[in-house]
Amino acid sequence: MSEALQELGEHIGEALESDVRGWEIEHGELTVTIHRDRVHKVVRFLREDQTCRFTTLIDICGVDWPGRTDRFDVVYHLLSMHKNHRVRVKLTTDEDTPVESIVDLFPAANWFEREAFDMYGILFDDHPDLRRILTDYGFHGYPLRKDFPLTGFVQVRYDEEQKRVVHEPVELVQDYRDFDFLSPWEGAKYVLPGDEKAEGKA
Repeated sequence: MSEALQELGEHIGEALESDVRGWEIEHGELTVTIHRDRVHKVVRFLREDQTCRFTTLIDICGVDWPGRTDRFDVVYHLLSMHKNHRVRVKLTTDEDTPVESIVDLFPAANWFEREAFDMYGILFDDHPDLRRILTDYGFHGYPLRKDFPLTGFVQVRYDEEQKRVVHEPVELVQDYRDFDFLSPWEGAKYVLPGDEKAEGKA
């Protein structure tokens, strides 16, 4: 299998020499790193080339590296059922630079790209309907960014007086739970009432 992936990586690297920054096989998987502005060309090649035939888009996801200038990885997973191969295509981008949409090549990319936008704030050029898909109307921020607070920025509740949903700053009614380990489910060291009867029978 690794020999077949090696040949496939060499084929992609040679055919897309100006578009591919590098490729590697790690843990039995082929990863191709590309230039940000070449994603449409690369994905089209992977779909249509007879050696590749990656005709199924499995997923598009993001990875946040807040310490980098290009803080996001955008990762595409493709499957070739004809060749029984998988490939991971990876590129980097920042908060302001959009990535080309591949919805015209794979209609399934529509919701994947919307999810990456909703969770990370990654922008996609020429997307037919780039809006939030998982979070609520009026949601602020991007929940999968590593600098997003655990409590969020606002809380949503139904206001009985106004007869509508309102957004308010987060207010915690109690501090985070302090585990004192006195609960029997947390490994209590004391004898629970009734335990002495069981010990007596033993």
